[in-house]
Amino acid sequence: MTQTYDHIVVGGGAAGCVVAARLVKAGRRVLLLEAGHSHHHPLLDMPPGIFKMINGSKFMRYYRTEPQQHLDGREHEISQGNVLGGGTSVNAQVYMRGRASDYDEWDELLRDNNAGIRWNWQAVLPHFTAMEGNNRLSGDLHGSEGPLLVSDPGHIDDVSRWFVQAVQELGLPYNHDFNGPSQRGVGFYQFMNRRGKRSSAAYAFIEPLSKDARLTLRLNSAARRLLIQNERAKGVIYTDQSGTEHEAYADGDVIVSSGALVSPKLLMLSGIGPADELARHHIACSADLPGVGQNLIDHPEVPIIATANGPYGYFKQGQGWRMIKNGLHFKLFGAGTILSAGVEAGAFVNPNEPHGEPTIQAFCVPHVYLDRDVLTLVENTYGLTVTTVVVKPKSRGFVKLRSADPNDSPVVSPHLLKHHDDMKEMIAGQRYFLKAFHAKPLADRIKAVAVPREDDLSDEALEKHCKRFVKTNYHPAGTCRMGADSDRMAVLDAAMRVRGIENLRVADMSACPNINAGNTAAPAMMLGGRCADFILEAGAVTQSRAEPASELI
Repeated sequence: MTQTYDHIVVGGGAAGCVVAARLVKAGRRVLLLEAGHSHHHPLLDMPPGIFKMINGSKFMRYYRTEPQQHLDGREHEISQGNVLGGGTSVNAQVYMRGRASDYDEWDELLRDNNAGIRWNWQAVLPHFTAMEGNNRLSGDLHGSEGPLLVSDPGHIDDVSRWFVQAVQELGLPYNHDFNGPSQRGVGFYQFMNRRGKRSSAAYAFIEPLSKDARLTLRLNSAARRLLIQNERAKGVIYTDQSGTEHEAYADGDVIVSSGALVSPKLLMLSGIGPADELARHHIACSADLPGVGQNLIDHPEVPIIATANGPYGYFKQGQGWRMIKNGLHFKLFGAGTILSAGVEAGAFVNPNEPHGEPTIQAFCVPHVYLDRDVLTLVENTYGLTVTTVVVKPKSRGFVKLRSADPNDSPVVSPHLLKHHDDMKEMIAGQRYFLKAFHAKPLADRIKAVAVPREDDLSDEALEKHCKRFVKTNYHPAGTCRMGADSDRMAVLDAAMRVRGIENLRVADMSACPNINAGNTAAPAMMLGGRCADFILEAGAVTQSRAEPASELI
C-alpha cells in the first residue's frame, strides 16, 4: 500500500522532533522516520546514566574520522545519538542557547535574501522562550511554561563549588545565568531535566502526541535516499528493522533532520550536492550544490586533568555498593548524586581580552575522565577534569560520500584546531584554567596536575598537548548551511529550503551558517521550530487521501 502523508521528517533528533510535533499540532499528517531506537531506557532517563554507555551503546553511532594530518595523523571518533531525541536523549543535558551576537551574525550572512527573512536575536528568541519551561528564570529572556523542562543542577558536588570559587579568585565574575544578557563569567549550568529525569526532545515534544493519529513514528527505519522527480522532492525510500524497503510520499515538504554528518550524506545519495563528487560515485545529479558536505564546524575540546589529595568528586560513584547506595538514596528521598548530570559548573572567558566576548567555554567534571589517550598517563583515582572549548572556531572540515551504498558511513574530516587562531585560543584557554588549579579553595584539594605536564608550559609543549588530546565536543554543524542568495556555497536559502529542489528543507545543525557559542541542543530545537513556521506560513498542503498509521512503533 502506498504511504502518503502531508509531510515526512527524516530524522527524529532534536530538530526533527520539534518540526514534526509543530506540524502535527497544526493539523498536518506527518511521518517521522528515526533510524535509531526508542528513548525509553532507565539509563537514558537519569541525568548521569549516559556515562555508563558513552564508550559503547546501541544508543550511540560512532563516526571514525579520517587521519588528521595536522594532528600528526590522529584519528578520533564523533559519536551521535542513535535514538529518538538524538543528542538530547544521550547528552549531558546542558541548556545553552548561544549569545545574541551569534544570531546577529547569521542575520548579516543571510540579509541578501529575497524573502526578507530575519535571523537576528529578536527573530529567534521567541522560539527559545516558547519551548522553555525554566524552574527558576522567567521574563524577557526565559520561558517558564514550555514543554522543555530546564532546571538548576539537582546536586552540586563540592569539587564544582571549589572550581567556581577558584575561578572567581582569578577575577572572572560569578554569572547566575549563562543564557542571560552576558555569557562572561563562572557559575553553574542549567540542564534539560527535572527531578532526576531527562527532558529530551522526544519526551518534551513527541511523547505528548503518542495517541495522535496524525503522527506516524517509525523507529529503526533508516532513509536510503530521497525521491526526487522533476526537481521536486516527492518522498523517501527507507528500510525498516528487518531490512525491508518501503517508499513513502509527501504532498507537502520533506524535511531532512538527520544531523550534520548524515543530512549531507542523504542529500548526496539523492543526487543533491557537488556534481563532481556525485559523478565519482555514479550518482545522477539533480541539483549541483557544491556546498553540501562542506563547512563542517565543531567545537574542539582539550582536557586538563588533576588528581585529588582526598576522596573528592564522583570517583566510583556509579560502581558497586556506592551505586546501590546512591540509587536507594534517590528512590527514598529523591536526592543525591543521581540528580547530577556529571557536570555542574563551567565558565566563559576571553583570556586575551578579559572584557571581550568569551572565546573559551569550560566544563568542570568532578572526576578523572579517562579515555584511551590518557589511560597510561593518569592514575584512576579521585580527581578533576576541566575541558576547555574554543567556542567560535575558524577551522572547517568536510563530509563526503564513501560510496553510493547508503549503509556505508560517510567520510568525515573535522579539522579540529587546524586553523592557527583556534590553536592560539585553545592554548590561552589551557593556561587560564591551569591557574584555577592553583587558586584557593581548589588548590588545597589538588594533589597534582597530570595532564598537561606542568614542568613545561611553553607554547610548543601546550600545542603538542592539544594536538594529542583534542576531540569533538559533540557539536558538528554547518554542512548544509543557509546563506545569501548570492552565495554559491549556500545549500539552503533563509527559509531552510534546498536550492534547486522544491518541497525540500533541512532542519538541524547542518543548516547553521556558523556555530553558536556553547552547546547546540537548544539551537537545534529552535531551528526545528523555525522550519515548521516557514512551512505553515507557506500555506496549506493538499490533504492526502491515504490515512497514515497512527501507532507509535
